[in-house]
Amino acid sequence: MPHARPLSPHLSVYEWRITMVLSILHRVTGAFLCLGLVLVAWGLMALAAGEPAWSTFAGFCGSWIGMVLLVCWTFSLFVHLCNGIRHLFWDAGSGFEKSQYFTSAWVVVIASIALTVVVWLWAGMTGGTA
Repeated sequence: MPHARPLSPHLSVYEWRITMVLSILHRVTGAFLCLGLVLVAWGLMALAAGEPAWSTFAGFCGSWIGMVLLVCWTFSLFVHLCNGIRHLFWDAGSGFEKSQYFTSAWVVVIASIALTVVVWLWAGMTGGTA
């Protein structure tokens, strides 16, 4: 016989806030960074294997899907960096007032987007060379 028990709170019960989104984004981008290491490993193996393998790798990275993956990987890197800096401030005991808490979350998002744009503009202006 089924019991009429109350359901646990679900995502539909909670009001979405930037801090919830940032927490989920941090986990998703962490997984994406791990998957991006496969691309790095492929690039290193292609570099060691010679010109034909490198051409295949460079062709993939220059394709639309390769560019999307690289931009997403760059954004993931900056989300993790900025969110890590935010957590360092928390570890030092600052940023826990309500206004600072939400402001710092938006700073992470805006800084991550801005840094990603700056890196890709720089890469576009220099042709991808240092």
